[in-house]
Amino acid sequence: MRILHTADWHLGKTIEGRDRIPEQEEFIEEICQICADEKVDLVLIAGDLFQTVNPSAAAEGLFFDALERLADHGRRAVAVIAGNHDNPDRIAAASALASHHGITLIGLPNSPLSSTSTTRPIAKRILSGPSWFELEVPGCDHHAVITALPYPSESRLYEIIAESFDDSILQQAYHERVRQLFSSLSDHYRKDTINLAMSHLYVTGGIESESEVQIQVGGAYAVSPAAFPQDAQYIALGHLHRPQFVHHDGPPIRYSGSPLSYSFSEAGQKKSVTILNIEPGQPANIREITLSAGRPLVRIKAEQGLQQAIMRLEEPSIRNAWIDLELYLDEPLTIAIAQELRTWHSGIVNIRPILPQSDDDAALERRSDLSIEQMFIRFFESRHHVAPDDELVQLFLQLANEAQEGTDDVIPDTRREETV
Repeated sequence: MRILHTADWHLGKTIEGRDRIPEQEEFIEEICQICADEKVDLVLIAGDLFQTVNPSAAAEGLFFDALERLADHGRRAVAVIAGNHDNPDRIAAASALASHHGITLIGLPNSPLSSTSTTRPIAKRILSGPSWFELEVPGCDHHAVITALPYPSESRLYEIIAESFDDSILQQAYHERVRQLFSSLSDHYRKDTINLAMSHLYVTGGIESESEVQIQVGGAYAVSPAAFPQDAQYIALGHLHRPQFVHHDGPPIRYSGSPLSYSFSEAGQKKSVTILNIEPGQPANIREITLSAGRPLVRIKAEQGLQQAIMRLEEPSIRNAWIDLELYLDEPLTIAIAQELRTWHSGIVNIRPILPQSDDDAALERRSDLSIEQMFIRFFESRHHVAPDDELVQLFLQLANEAQEGTDDVIPDTRREETV
């Protein structure tokens, strides 16, 4: 059986408000083409399909279109679990309809699953129970048994894992509960089936990125590799956005990673899907196929100032990139300069001006010597790293004067900094 493992699509996620649906359409197109080229029998999607529990119509439409294309009229099996970003009830809502197209949707841990009630020659569940099922796929000589544990938080398990608030006790209790769940589920594995496990959680030793919402608060929602069934041939995980194996002595545990870079901490990172060839009782043959969809994320550090930044922005290799620009300046960045930079490159997401630091505190002006206008300008610059334009300054002064005229007990300017 040939299997494709992917996760962490985060459909609907933006980058500082910039729409990324077109890029997400691109990686779905690429994954569908890989499935066709590689003659994939089963697709595993290990959670975080959406960025929010209430996705947009565009994101949800893209997801269901992707499922339909991946399933290929039931000729290919697709198994999907909810991640921490997903609404588990929303993921599972279409499960009855989806099953007639070879698709299994699981929202909550221990969700009851039924066998697929059809005689049509499609991918179907021939045996099943809470959080496990046995798949028959057209054209495959062997069945696959999948133990599937969607994001297993206390609230989604409907359990209190431990009554103590001590991190070490919580982590041990959580690890033990996940281990017990998988141990029980693995009783359904057989020697004549392909035995798989999938989940969405954090395994100790995994390398994180800034774009992930941390689920192992204080280490509590983290498990060691020993939590997974040792008789599984492959453990497919979601949550971490960097493609990676979790190193341990046992069956392969792998995060497929996200198909797009979702934060600048992932700049330069190669994105991929994982392809498996597996037969019963044999080690999995594992390959990584690099994805090319989406705009790259690039960090630029212009230590020599504005002209160096403009030269870098003109480089053809980053013409289609999203840009995080660290710009060294002698004076505060003005709105006019920021707008000029964005005319050189429309993909600038962040401009972070770096100003020289003075070691001579005595040379700094005393706040009591500053006018209310000067204090406002300094406050605005400290918050936004750009100088306010004249219209904004005049508006502030007008409002400040109106407030002063409306009260007899005016706080002196030297004490108004906190209210400014």
